[in-house]
Amino acid sequence: MNNSSRNSYRYFVLTMLTLVYIFNFIDRQLLVILQESIKKELKLSDTQLGMLSGFTFAIFYVTLGLPIARLADKTSRRNIVAASLGLWSLMTALSGRAQNFLQLLLARIGVGVGEAGGSPPAHAMISDYFPPEKRSTALSVYSSGIYFGIMIGFLMGGYLNQTLGWRTAFFALGIPGVLFSLLFYFTVKEPLRGSTDVNAQKADESGSVLSVFRKLFSTNSFPYLSFATALNVFCIYGLSNWSPSFLSRLHHMKSTEIGIVLGLFFGIGGAFGTFFSGYLTDRYGKNDKRLYLRIPAVSVVLASLFALGGLFIQQTVVSIVCLGICASLQGMYLGPSIAVAHSLVPASMRAMTSAILFFILNLIGLGLGPLVIGFISDKLAPSLQNESLRWAMSIIVVIELFSAVLFFIAAKKLPLDLKA
Repeated sequence: MNNSSRNSYRYFVLTMLTLVYIFNFIDRQLLVILQESIKKELKLSDTQLGMLSGFTFAIFYVTLGLPIARLADKTSRRNIVAASLGLWSLMTALSGRAQNFLQLLLARIGVGVGEAGGSPPAHAMISDYFPPEKRSTALSVYSSGIYFGIMIGFLMGGYLNQTLGWRTAFFALGIPGVLFSLLFYFTVKEPLRGSTDVNAQKADESGSVLSVFRKLFSTNSFPYLSFATALNVFCIYGLSNWSPSFLSRLHHMKSTEIGIVLGLFFGIGGAFGTFFSGYLTDRYGKNDKRLYLRIPAVSVVLASLFALGGLFIQQTVVSIVCLGICASLQGMYLGPSIAVAHSLVPASMRAMTSAILFFILNLIGLGLGPLVIGFISDKLAPSLQNESLRWAMSIIVVIELFSAVLFFIAAKKLPLDLKA
């Protein structure tokens, strides 16, 4: 295969992996746009909704991600991604058959089990297809799948929910992923580990979960980076998982309207922010690697300001615009953060490195973000009624500032790790 063909094929693989990630977030966030209808039919509390979209899903997602990543560092990552996509898509479709909280909870656990095998192997494949100077951009393109998935899930979920019901929405958006998993398996090739690294001889090194964990936490920057991403993700899921309910309860919008506005603002805005951060960091971080984390730090500070506007400005249009800009700024952390984490380990440890990073950020962010906000909302509801959700979500503003501080500290310490 000549250089032109190799370049074309690696972008084809990046496109296919990004599409897999789009399916990932369609299935993960579909519940969010449907949750008000599900709450009414199954008679659920906000705390139970937080468990369904956050904590219970996250526990299985992050814990199984570690052994699956270990397997991915030793076997075919392509096969793991294809099988995972098929499983989580099937469990999404089965969510529409749930008759009570427990059945829906078990289906969501199934989605979490499937999605545990998605991103860490995909990150490792991308790092083997793209050299270090292009990795942040490539990983940011992949990460933009989050927001395209949210956009499609919100748009289609909102429409299907209002016209055909929430059960049909789960089935209609789950089955296509099963079919795409077969296409992915037959068209994507497994890359050679370490093929784009200067120090390719390190690609044969391997490590257990514990050894990779020790390697990462022996660095100066990774402990701060991991918890900076975790706090930001807490705010991302706190915003995205509760924004549909926020607009329904406090701005009295219909399901289809919410799906359209959040799908477009969160989807397009978030995807732009995610891609733009990769472009900025690869372009301007060549001479100063600290910019790979300083750019996300600044974006998080700005996100906190727009979150404040989105939650407390009473005019609906302005509130939605602020929430959309906030989502865009929040998304600027992921590509650069993964690229930095991968730069700290040899090629054969990258899937495990992504799994450890995702374990921390999703356990704290995805696991606690929706749950904590739902719990606070329930506690404030007797005195504040619908206003309880607004005030519960306002903790996002403060937590984003803590996240920014940790990003700045990690950026300051990163040069020492790269020299080592």
